[in-house]
Amino acid sequence: MGQAVTINSRILEGLYCEALVLSDEVRHTFTLSTRQDASEGHVGCEDDRVRVALSCEGLRTTTRMMHAVAWLLNHRAYFMGELSEFQLRRHGRLMAEMCRSDPEQLQLLTAETQALVKTTLRFYNRLLRLDRSWREAGEEAPSAIASLRERLEQRLAG
Repeated sequence: MGQAVTINSRILEGLYCEALVLSDEVRHTFTLSTRQDASEGHVGCEDDRVRVALSCEGLRTTTRMMHAVAWLLNHRAYFMGELSEFQLRRHGRLMAEMCRSDPEQLQLLTAETQALVKTTLRFYNRLLRLDRSWREAGEEAPSAIASLRERLEQRLAG
């Protein structure tokens, strides 16, 4: 099994820049697709399915990237000393549910849009692995209360 990955400010800044670029691509792609769809004035069941798929996957993908950026911003705040580790662990959690996409709806989208959605899924999964690794590493370290209790026990015993 691989070694746990630690998060540092350099890695975080790279991920943050990548997230901003991806978010901009998502906004551009789904805004452009919606405009093209509206201007073409499609009518019919298949066109309706494509519009629904575009709306649903656009919302999923946008929400996924918003969660990723929020997670990265929380970690940036932690590294800048604006959040404590306790606050980050309590409020800076990624949700695994954001990794899902509907395969049937995804197939209705253009190849370029499918590729972008899959790229955001891979990016989010990378963040999930980092988050999981960081949380597991923190579980190994004793909590502040456990450390205090241990010091008190040593003083009382000695």
